[in-house]
Amino acid sequence: MLMKASNAGARLVKSPTYRLFCSRPGLRCVHRGSTAAGPLAAVTSKTPASPLPFLRLVTRGMADSIQVPKAAAVQEAETDIFTSNPLLQDVVFPLYDQVKAEHVVPGMRALLAQLHKDIDALESSVVPTWSGLVEPLEQLTDHHQRTWGIVSHLKGVKDSDTLRAAVEEVQPENVALGLRLSQSKPLYQAFKALQEGPAWKDLTEAQQRVVDIELRDFVLGGVALEGEAKERYNAIQQELAQLSTKFSNNVLDATKAYKKLIIDPAEVDGLPPTA
Repeated sequence: MLMKASNAGARLVKSPTYRLFCSRPGLRCVHRGSTAAGPLAAVTSKTPASPLPFLRLVTRGMADSIQVPKAAAVQEAETDIFTSNPLLQDVVFPLYDQVKAEHVVPGMRALLAQLHKDIDALESSVVPTWSGLVEPLEQLTDHHQRTWGIVSHLKGVKDSDTLRAAVEEVQPENVALGLRLSQSKPLYQAFKALQEGPAWKDLTEAQQRVVDIELRDFVLGGVALEGEAKERYNAIQQELAQLSTKFSNNVLDATKAYKKLIIDPAEVDGLPPTA
């Protein structure tokens, strides 16, 4: 699914590609149904420097470690949240029974930070071909859609004040990611180059349709806007996302508050006791 900004903050457009991906090269390569974590978590202590700064030896009852540079410590913390936060686990079925409200903000912020880095890398090295543009963008946005989809589903079926607060706290950052994608000039120009280049004729009709829709959504998403017009557009998108969430909350509240008093047993004839 390719994500674009819309009045709900992010819209997903179906494309024929669907792949999982190495979410952080060198740290956590994932594929459906399993995960492979990167460096082991360990404590650090004052020990002599080593040519292998990322190696830490952990034993039962004691830990000897090599002093870790600050950058490595940050990298280690990022790796740890991707292996410890149930919201970020790459499994066949989401861990709905384990994901709690307190996992949402740290989990989504870690994912969003990673995705911004992935967008940086894609923008700097994008190739205007299906495999060099559409597929990596699909992989990137699919990861976000699957993770945020877990949060959205839980909010719809297991709503709580703490979950609402978590969603509302991280929602502006979600919208900002969608806006960045829909207003990315490098990606827009790459789609234009794909449409106008020699590789266009080799695409299937369905693939050409995907590219056409992407170009349309870039325009509708504000890729041509600059200055105050762009700031105003983005502010409107943020406001619309907030209003959409508020409306959803009102619907949930009205649904939970609804009651109907039945005094005639005939009205429930045939219903099981659990109904």
